[in-house]
This record gives sequence, structure tokens and C-alpha cells, in this order.
Amino acid sequence: MPNNSIKASLLLVDDDRHVLQSMSVWLRDQGYRVDTATGKLEAQALIDRKGYDVALVDVRLQDGDGFELLAECRRRRPEMPVILITGYGSVDAAVEALRAGAFDFLTKPLIDDELVLAIQRCLRQREVVEENRNLKAQLDMRYGLENIVGRDHRMVRIFDVIEAVADTKATVLITGESGTGKSLIARAIHRRSSRRDKPFVEVACGALPETLLESELFGHAAGAFTGATGEKIGKFQLAHGGTIFLDEIGTASPALQVKLLRVLQDYQFERVGGTQTFTADVRVILATNEDLQRSVSEGRFRRDLYYRINVINIELPPLRERVADIPLLADHFLREICEEMGRPVKTLSPEAAALLQTYRWPGNARELQNVLERAVLLGRGPTIEPEDLPAELLTQFSGDVSAADAAPLKQALQLPERQIILQVLEMNGWNRQAAAKALGINRTTLYKKMKRLGIEAPRSEAKPAPGYASGVGTGR
Repeated sequence: MPNNSIKASLLLVDDDRHVLQSMSVWLRDQGYRVDTATGKLEAQALIDRKGYDVALVDVRLQDGDGFELLAECRRRRPEMPVILITGYGSVDAAVEALRAGAFDFLTKPLIDDELVLAIQRCLRQREVVEENRNLKAQLDMRYGLENIVGRDHRMVRIFDVIEAVADTKATVLITGESGTGKSLIARAIHRRSSRRDKPFVEVACGALPETLLESELFGHAAGAFTGATGEKIGKFQLAHGGTIFLDEIGTASPALQVKLLRVLQDYQFERVGGTQTFTADVRVILATNEDLQRSVSEGRFRRDLYYRINVINIELPPLRERVADIPLLADHFLREICEEMGRPVKTLSPEAAALLQTYRWPGNARELQNVLERAVLLGRGPTIEPEDLPAELLTQFSGDVSAADAAPLKQALQLPERQIILQVLEMNGWNRQAAAKALGINRTTLYKKMKRLGIEAPRSEAKPAPGYASGVGTGR
């Protein structure tokens, strides 16, 4: 008997008290916790109050029958498997029980091993269901909006767009530099839609040559080309009912663009070398780091396809435009990296945080994540210090500092801090309250920093413009 049987709880329902007594004693001897009920109403009350891992229900009861109780169990506790038991078994009755949602159908007299095996199968099914539930919860945590760190006004608008369009079939085009998190946004849209339990299929269009890409997307018939010995199902069919994410769509060839246009308009396609028409029930999300409007004007991208895919456009800003929130994103990555490595969570020193904010981040959030992973691996203390960061971060200040101007590190780092505060103040029209919110500090702290760093508002800014919140989004 498996160890988990000791913790498994069973509900035994039978109007024959002698059978009820003998079965419950035997099942307890096997290590199960057993409650008993002689009728449907008594069983329903126990199920509502306690819930069970498995219910064993006789078909004939004094105040109803087992099929009625099965229906109530399906309504009240759909996750609880039910085994129906009868002394008048038949093939038709067994089929009817399984169609009604019973996990198994047993006939009396019960054989001990048969009953034990049926219960064990029920428990294994519950374990699988629980594992799937946990996996879905992990996916929601990893790819849902909750995992996208952000307070930037542009990111907040993106969150609103995701909420508005997630449960529609509208085509979404995600644009932005490499590493800004386009794949993460696409997965968040999928996870918040009614298609969340269906496949999410991602295709990196730029990683495959034209001939292979068409076969990858639409499949091919046997003999379509040299080496095509059998039929292949394409990604559009594999994504049936779910979402297909086409990354680097700007690299698609003119011939492939024609096929994509037809799929987006009619949701129909043929396999390479085939004549049968297939229908694609998929939500299409596309992404690119290229300027598609320029590609259209240069004749490299079809104008009609561009208008067709640009129904909803989500433009992700680069990390360098969100310098005030880089520490927030860095803390998020540090928690994630340390958890994956099984190490105590590290934090950024103020000097290291200032250095991260001065760097231009050509690789955006993905580069930031890689830098922090390196710092966690090589750093010795509980805090990430400037010396734990790559050399290019130590030398690439926004402004040049000559060797003659060299100063102690704390004093030298005041330069990027001053530039960051100036940048945020200018972006917020010198509205100090809005700038403080964007920097993640209170207004008093901002006043003190401005005084210490010699920052004064220009006289021409007597009427500051309304500010906005600032934030970041993760990228993978």
C-alpha cells in the first residue's frame, strides 16, 4: 500500500449497514481515513462540510440513487473522483456511469485487490490534477502581468492594453529593441485570455531560412522537397485553439508574407507541396525590432500585410529611457536569480545602483539580467558592489571623467546621480512631486539631493508641466 493512502480520506455510501460496517473497518485497516453515510442527503452534508479524496457510492440508496449523488458530487466537488458500486452490474450500466462522470464502476461482491487498485488510480489522478494546477499557477506567475515589473506611464498604458485585448482575437504587433521583453508580453496576453489552457507556440522567424520557415509554420506534404519522407504538421496547426507568436516577423520573405496575409485574413492555408486546405483557429501575435514602416516604404515588407498585423500595436520602450526604475528591475532579477541558484538574496549597494543607471543598456533588460547573474556568481558579499560589475559599466558614464578629474568613488558617482535627477526633472517639466515619484523617493529626499548636488530649476520653468509615474518592464 502506498504511503499516501495513510493520509487519504474516503467517503463510503451504502444503505446496507452490514456492508458499510465491514467495508469501512477493512479500509481503515489498509490505512485510509473513512467516513460513512447510509443515504444521499447524509452524504451530501458530509461532502459539503469536509470534502474527501475519493467517494465510493452504491448505486441503490434508500433516499435516491448513486447516479443522483454522483451528479451532486460533480457539481459540489468536481475535483473529487467517485467510484460507483452495484450488485447488479451490466455493460450498459458501466457505460452510463462513466459517461455521467464516474471514475470507475465496480460490481459486488467486491474483490479486495480490485477495490484497492481502483482507489489507488483515483489518488494518482488527483495527484496529476494537482500537479497540473500547480504548473498552471507557476505559468501564471512566470508569464502573467504580475511578473512584469513596471511603474512607467508607458508600461502602465501597456498593461491596460493587454487587459483590454487579451480575450479577443485581434492581431497584436509588439515592437521594440531586442531584449525589451516582447516574448514576455506575448505570453502575458496569452495567459490572460480564454485560450490560456491551449498551446502557446513561439517561432523565431529570423532563425530559420525561408524554405524551412514556411515548412515550420504550415507543415509539408510527403515528397514536397528532398528529404520530406513524410507529412509534417506545422506550428499553426499545433497552436490550434491557442496562440502563435511570430517573433522577428520583419525577416519574412515576400513569398511567406503572401501566405501570412491569407492566414490572417481567412485563417486558411495549405502545407508546402500539398493541396488540402486547413483552417487555423489561432490567435496571432507578432513582434519585431525593425522599423516596419521603413521596410514598407523601401518595398521590403508588404503594405497590406503591415496594415493587417498592425491592428493593436504595443511599443516597448528601451531600458535606457527608464533609468529611474532600473534598481526596481534589478531587485526583481536578483531575487529571481538567487532563488534559481539556491543562494541568499543579494541587494544592490547605492553605488552599484547608480552605475547601473548610467549605462546605456544596448541589450536592454536581458543584458541587465545577464550582468546581475554574473555579479551573483562572482560577488563574495551579500551586497552587489561596483567591483562586482563588468568593466564597461565602470567606464561608460553618461559624461566623460578624465584621469585628472579622478576622485574617490563616492564623489565620482555623484556625477551620474546628478545627471539622472536632472534627466527625470526635465522629463517631468521640473515638477518635483512627479519627479520624486518617478525616482521612487519622497519629495523631501529629492529636495535634499538637489541641494547637495547643486541642482536648481531654470527660471524659464516657472510653470512646471504635469508629471507622470515611471517604471520598467522585464524582458527575456
